[in-house]
Amino acid sequence: MNKFIALIVGSSLLLAAMIFLLVRNDQSTSITNANGEAAEPLVLFCAASNRAVMEAIRSDYEAEFNRPLQIQYGPSQTLLSSIEVSKTGDLFLPADDSYLAMASDKELVAEIIPVAKMQAVVAVRKGNPKSITQFDDLLSKDARFIQANPDAAAVGKLTRNVLSKVGLWKKLDDATTATHTTVTDVARDIDVGAADAGIVFDAVLHTFDGVDFVELPELADAQANISVGVIASSKQPQAALHFARYAAAIDRGMKRYEEFGFRVDGKESWGDIPELNIFAGSMLRPAIEDTIAAFESREGIRVNRVYNGCGILVGQMKAGQHPDAYFACDSEFMDQVTDLFPERVDVSENELVILVQKGNPNNITTLKDLTRKGLRVGVGHEKQCAMGWLTQKTFREGGIQTKVMDNVTVQSPTGDMLVNQLQAGSLDAAVAYLSNAAGAAEFLDAYPITGISCSTATQPWAVATDSKYPETASRLFQKICSAKSQDDFAAEGFRWKLQTVNTTKTLPGKDPETEE
Repeated sequence: MNKFIALIVGSSLLLAAMIFLLVRNDQSTSITNANGEAAEPLVLFCAASNRAVMEAIRSDYEAEFNRPLQIQYGPSQTLLSSIEVSKTGDLFLPADDSYLAMASDKELVAEIIPVAKMQAVVAVRKGNPKSITQFDDLLSKDARFIQANPDAAAVGKLTRNVLSKVGLWKKLDDATTATHTTVTDVARDIDVGAADAGIVFDAVLHTFDGVDFVELPELADAQANISVGVIASSKQPQAALHFARYAAAIDRGMKRYEEFGFRVDGKESWGDIPELNIFAGSMLRPAIEDTIAAFESREGIRVNRVYNGCGILVGQMKAGQHPDAYFACDSEFMDQVTDLFPERVDVSENELVILVQKGNPNNITTLKDLTRKGLRVGVGHEKQCAMGWLTQKTFREGGIQTKVMDNVTVQSPTGDMLVNQLQAGSLDAAVAYLSNAAGAAEFLDAYPITGISCSTATQPWAVATDSKYPETASRLFQKICSAKSQDDFAAEGFRWKLQTVNTTKTLPGKDPETEE
């Protein structure tokens, strides 16, 4: 019997994918873009539980941007299988982001953008005639309790998972008088009086006038997170990301989600072509510039980056310039703006080294060597950059600050300037980051600073609390944390410090579920 059921389910999934392809190929596009050309439709695979709200968002989006949106509704598992089989489509919006975690594991989606939440609640007839207010009321023989099949529907499986952990599932299962395939069927039975109570997602009840709901503490953890994923094989990722941002914007799609009874807590504003402002220490530029440029191109947005000494950047921020994100050269300069960036992540590390001309003609290998009379030494400016601040701290710990400063002829806001002057022959030595020497190995030699514990800088990243585009900034950070980007950091002399980045935003301990 199990093999027979598996065969039927597998055949159904394949049939769904084939039907979708046939329907898509038969549909013609009559909408044109701003240039009068036929606009290629965006194809969205969407969970049926989101149908009502998504139809409203589709109407808004097509009216505002004159771009058609084709939507395939169905069970989330069936949609995921269709994407995997057909290798088509642009966007995937399941009823719960556990499906996006599965899709991500299979490399079927590239970006994931959170949208809204649904809460499992007890649906009752209007006015709650059975006075159902607590969990034990569901077990009463006087109440006809129904629910969605836990082996077929997300709300049923989610309910089973949550209640099993506290030993209540068997009691509820025994009290269940009937099960249905979908959450909508449960709500419909209660609406027409065929049942007294059932567990549904709260947002599903938006279209059922004859149904109220009761929230129970036992179901508090039974919450579905709704996100939209951009399908990795999409031929139009810019357009797909444009719609995904629209659906998740607090002043566009998220307003509709709230109107339709979903729970929202997003902070991302809408921008047709958002401008993301990033402040970053100059030494980080060679490690992140290519990643930012690629992100900018894929998203179809603008990323305004300001590279400079972190002391200068902090001064600009204290004067009122607030970027969306800040990538500091050292924790000290993030500490100075914690009011703007309270939640930071330490990403990488960089070492101070002694840089000399190729072949080391002056035989300079230690900090003490820098104190020899007649040497021309360059360092970072203590007030203008993290490198200069860390250099002075290193000199103090090494007990050579006074003597070495007698030889300092240049104090620069960036390490690149020191490298240029070394190559030009106007300096004999400089204290800079190892990353500064990464692109000048044929001209310079680098010597590590040993015996000094403070010669390592840590580079933290943070998104501003008042950013208009916090989710977009977070997606940029995910690209910075990609394997390719980590290789770029290593090639530029950085050590990667961050261990993991949560890109799917799946609830801890949550199992993948099947949705109607």
